[in-house]
Amino acid sequence: MKGRTMNLASLTGSMTTELTILLYSVILTFILVVIPAARAIRENGAEAQAGPRDNLPEPSLYRKRATRLKDNMLENMMFFAPTILIANAAGISNDYTVMGAWIFLIARIIHAGLYLAAVPKVRPLAWFASLIGIGMIMAQLF
Repeated sequence: MKGRTMNLASLTGSMTTELTILLYSVILTFILVVIPAARAIRENGAEAQAGPRDNLPEPSLYRKRATRLKDNMLENMMFFAPTILIANAAGISNDYTVMGAWIFLIARIIHAGLYLAAVPKVRPLAWFASLIGIGMIMAQLF
């Protein structure tokens, strides 16, 4: 494409709102993968983390929590991403699918903050809200 540059704004302008929210969710997932990795480098050093990592010291509580958060996000993305892609492939995009996608993303951002801050009892509500978002999208597929 001579004379045309691709950037996030031009890419998201040609996508549905749901696909744009999926992209934002992928960015959030990337950030949540980097947090425990960066913390491991900080705790153990880059050389130790670049090696086989067989005899590393016990991770800090924060790093354990960040790793659980990352794992939880990856587990939830295994449901969210295909649901969005199936709806898109089926040409289904409406107020419910958009609202469900936004609920998922906002709930996951809240969940991440609560998880990293070790806030008890409220965190599962944010997790459950993200599942409601996925459910709202799935319901439109039937």
